[in-house]
Amino acid sequence: MLNYVWAALIFLGIAAALTTDIRDVANDTFRKGQSIEASVKFTDAKLTALKKFPAVVSIAAKTASAFYGKEIDKDISFKAEITPVSDTSATAYLKIDENAPAVIRTIAKSSGNEDDISATIAWHGHLDAETATIIQLKPEEVSFSKINEVTAAVLDYAERAVTISLGLIGVMALWLGIMKIAEAAGVIALLSKALTPITRLLFPDVPKDHPAIGAMIMNISANFLGLGNAATPFGLKAMEELDKLNPEKGTATNAMCMFLTINTAGMTLIPATAIALRASAGSSEPAIIIGTSLFGSSCATIMGILSAKILENFPLRGKSIFQVFREKLKTFIALGVLIALVTVFLKAGGTSVFHSASNSSGTIKTIIQTVSIAAIPFLIAFFILLGFIKKVKVYEQFIEGAKEGFNIAVRIIPYLVAMLCAIGIFRAGGAMDWLIWLLKFVTDPLGMPAEALPMALMRPLSGSGSLGVMAEIMAVHGPDSFIGKLVSTFYGSSETTFYVLAVYFGSVQIKKTRHALPAGLIADIAGMLGALFIVRMLFA
Repeated sequence: MLNYVWAALIFLGIAAALTTDIRDVANDTFRKGQSIEASVKFTDAKLTALKKFPAVVSIAAKTASAFYGKEIDKDISFKAEITPVSDTSATAYLKIDENAPAVIRTIAKSSGNEDDISATIAWHGHLDAETATIIQLKPEEVSFSKINEVTAAVLDYAERAVTISLGLIGVMALWLGIMKIAEAAGVIALLSKALTPITRLLFPDVPKDHPAIGAMIMNISANFLGLGNAATPFGLKAMEELDKLNPEKGTATNAMCMFLTINTAGMTLIPATAIALRASAGSSEPAIIIGTSLFGSSCATIMGILSAKILENFPLRGKSIFQVFREKLKTFIALGVLIALVTVFLKAGGTSVFHSASNSSGTIKTIIQTVSIAAIPFLIAFFILLGFIKKVKVYEQFIEGAKEGFNIAVRIIPYLVAMLCAIGIFRAGGAMDWLIWLLKFVTDPLGMPAEALPMALMRPLSGSGSLGVMAEIMAVHGPDSFIGKLVSTFYGSSETTFYVLAVYFGSVQIKKTRHALPAGLIADIAGMLGALFIVRMLFA
């Protein structure tokens, strides 16, 4: 299925880009070859040909609106460098900032430099350095602006993928080395034994004393504590161990799909990134989303596990649906009881608990944040100390485990490049706007604000992209608004599904991902709906 999704991201992105470019040409959006009236004021009275002079170029809002056919509510002003080429003409480089209208920023992007526009200017009579002079400004010609953005995005995301992969080498070496010490000291075996009832339910095909169990437990625990740097190496180690049990190399097993689904559900005790962004945006209660994010990610985890358990039976391969149901009866009963308990909890006024958690005292928030910060040095010191007590050669074990980090980090590069480039094309081409328009017919009846929909769609695709969308939405609506709390909870209620699949499956060269992607997306949808439900109930 991942093949089709990957190809769809690319083709939809390119199709959207071409559609936009063709429409721009038909409508002459950028007024190709035309000049707009502007004014220029120099800071130097002695103008000399072929020498650059600083100046300020201004365009009246009314003039710009009429010229581009778009509503522009304030005058546009550029810092410029003017190079006279004759008594009545010059070339100009205009500096663009983030406050410039969208049409101006698009013109700048099309040239490859987002912060400047080249132009030619012409005037009649004598330039007066003391006062503003009316000029005719002809910006550089724009063609295939969206396709140019797609090209730039592909190159940027390819470079970013390699940077991410190489950046993992040090972290991978550290945590796989620490994990090797923990394994030799018997910590992993002890954890695996303690959690056997849960692991047998989730991963029945994995022997209870297999190293994969310990690695998965460490990964899920690190994710829950918000230790992303530690979680990824443990997860990659878990995938490597699971692949040793794989009878069909290159095809994901049921255990791999379940593990990836739990990861994409992204249950976290404290969504530190979202809280930090809310604080930087001026929120009076940045940690108010702790309770709502925990609820949303719990919904994602429950539905993810349930969907993975159901989907792993398809195709049925000679079994009837009733046989499948009987075989999975214990799992369905356990999940049914869990859903029932959550329902009863909410009916009995359980939302007040989440409200209290969201508005908890500063002491509780400080304790959670302290645990999250101190967990990494504590774990490192604890495992090494335990290794000494168990007479483990800690340095040699660390080196042995660290050696694996480099190979795994390099191995995921092709998979990460492929997925991130496809996402870059999809975003830059404008296909996201198509998807938002299509899904509004579903989300509007659910009460999801249209402003929050880009965040819901971006979160499974890109971590940095969703962070940027969240920051922009909070800048417009405020971090403590209903929409600000909603998009923050979205961020804390799920993970970047496509990134996780690309990294984890790429580490063991899995090409047939089976039901991992559908189960992950179902978890994402459940997390978003759970977040919408709890935020509406508490803050609407």
